[in-house]
Amino acid sequence: MGTDAGVESRPLVFIMGPTGVGKTRLALRLAECVQGEVVSVDSALVYRGLDIGTAKPNPAERARIPHHLIDICDPAERYSAARFRRDALRAVAAIRARGRVPLLVGGTGLYFRALEFGLADLPDADPAVRAALEACLAAEGSEALHRRLALVDPVAAARIHPNDPQRLVRALEVQQLTGQPMSSLWRRSGLAPLEGPVLKVALEPGQRSTLHARIAQRFDTMLERGLINEVRALRARDDLSPMYPALRTVGYREIWRYLAGECDYADMRERAIIATRQLAKRQLTWLRRESDCLRLDGTDSATVADLVRRVIAMRGFKRPSN
Repeated sequence: MGTDAGVESRPLVFIMGPTGVGKTRLALRLAECVQGEVVSVDSALVYRGLDIGTAKPNPAERARIPHHLIDICDPAERYSAARFRRDALRAVAAIRARGRVPLLVGGTGLYFRALEFGLADLPDADPAVRAALEACLAAEGSEALHRRLALVDPVAAARIHPNDPQRLVRALEVQQLTGQPMSSLWRRSGLAPLEGPVLKVALEPGQRSTLHARIAQRFDTMLERGLINEVRALRARDDLSPMYPALRTVGYREIWRYLAGECDYADMRERAIIATRQLAKRQLTWLRRESDCLRLDGTDSATVADLVRRVIAMRGFKRPSN
């Protein structure tokens, strides 16, 4: 079968924003208007069995609009930015080949950056080195790992937050495996740009207090829908522990501690809401560094109409006839 010479010129839409701002709702409405399909850009939605606590699109929503990169991993697997980029590029190519618009939707900034600019050629994970670093993380905490990284790779340490244990462990692992700072591998590898026009949309709350209220209400709804039982089912497996990236997802780690008897219900709820607010703050901080975004209020009813006009105006897109 021949390929469409114009496939790479068809637009991509990035819909980025903090947790709880309304990305999924907006993406579904936009997809219906522009014949789009959703590619999840979320490091938690890839995992099967993490449904309620990740606000995963439900079966009806996924039947309404095709979704990609959801439920593709077992929670015992480790999913990386490099694997995401490979998976996302395949999904984008298939969506474009169908003449539809790829909508890249999520809040994982590292994944957006990897997709847009490429990744350094880094070594695969080494189980022994990873296990040793994770043991240090459990014993000493992420602040200690961040100080350790600052000694061997200050550039990477400046880019990785002390409360981001997964990336701290990875940076130290790469340095140990290669004998070189990960930041130097970034510089030498070069970055492969994403092909085609991209409309980058940053959904931001009109008021931070509104987002905080949404986060608390959404977590309470998750609890009512059975989130504790969802985590209990994960704990029943003998191959999972809180050290796995899937179980570090906000909400899951706090409920895991609650089920282990390490805190009471009220403390669990408070910690989970605070952790989600902190995640949203980090996501908003990352978004502020994105200079080429269309910034919109995720709570504004005019947002969808504005986006439809802009996507239709992009090079390579023709308005659906049906």
